[in-house]
Amino acid sequence: MLNRVVLVGRLTRDPELRYTANGGTAIARFTLAVERNYANQQGEREADFIFISVWRGLAENCAKYLHKGSLVALEGRLQVRSYENQEGRTVWSTEVVADQVKFLDSRNSQNNDNNFGDNNMGYSNQNQQNKQSNQDPFQSVGKPIDLSDDDLPF
Repeated sequence: MLNRVVLVGRLTRDPELRYTANGGTAIARFTLAVERNYANQQGEREADFIFISVWRGLAENCAKYLHKGSLVALEGRLQVRSYENQEGRTVWSTEVVADQVKFLDSRNSQNNDNNFGDNNMGYSNQNQQNKQSNQDPFQSVGKPIDLSDDDLPF
C-alpha cells in the first residue's frame, strides 16, 4: 500500500506550535494554499486549502522559520480522522502529516521582522558580507587565468 503526498504551496497563516500534554512532543499546524493547474470558467485560478501537521523537531523549525505567505514544498501522508461533535454527528477531518518540509523562500527575499534573518540561521554579519561579495562564482568566466608552468600537472 502507498500513502504519499507531495505539495508545493504557501502558508495561509503562521504555524501554530503546541506540545502534547503527556509527552511534551511538539506539533505545528498550518494551512497550505495549493494552486490548481487550471483556471475556472471565469479564467481565475482556484486553490485548495490543505491542513498540515508536522511533529517533533521539524515542527519547532517550521514554527520558528515559517510565516504567513512562506513558500514550501512538503512530503507526507494523508490522514483521515473522525469524531462525534456536540450534536452527535460524525465529523470527518482530512490532513497531511508532513515528514519533510523544504523552505523554498530565500532568506534574502524576506524582511527582517520574520525570523529569517541570517543571525537566526547561525551566520555572523562578517560571514554575510563575505557571502554577498562572492555571490557570482562565474564573474571571471572568459577572462585569462594567470598560471605559471609550475602550476600545471604535466
